[in-house]
Amino acid sequence: MDLSNLQPAVGSVKRKTRIGRGPGSGKGGTSTRGHKGAKSRSGYSRKIGFEGGQMPLQRRLPKFGFKNINRVEYKAINLELIDALATAKNLDKVGVEELRAAGYLRRNQLAKVLACGTLSRALTIEANAFSAAAKAAIEAAGGTAQTL
Repeated sequence: MDLSNLQPAVGSVKRKTRIGRGPGSGKGGTSTRGHKGAKSRSGYSRKIGFEGGQMPLQRRLPKFGFKNINRVEYKAINLELIDALATAKNLDKVGVEELRAAGYLRRNQLAKVLACGTLSRALTIEANAFSAAAKAAIEAAGGTAQTL
């Protein structure tokens, strides 16, 4: 045996059935499509979600809710987390860049500072938004809250 007389194993390769090539082929006439109806026609393709004429699922279920296209989504950052970060890295100013570097924010996320916890020292905090209680707690500790 060499490359000149290689052949596939017997029975492993089947010829494609040629449908619609006359009555002698055994697959002529209706060409295995049955009689009449949309499925027997060329170019037929069933609609997505079609259930044989039964009311489709997406029309049986009720519509509800809406999506506000003007919604701004913030990642909540608590004061205790900022205090722990500032203490661990010995920071006087904590901004969005520091939070991203520490892994608390993803690339395009906006940060909103919330008032859970307390600050142990005066810090300058930069964020996209502050809750009223968080702003008051930062200023009570002697720090400043800067909105970006």
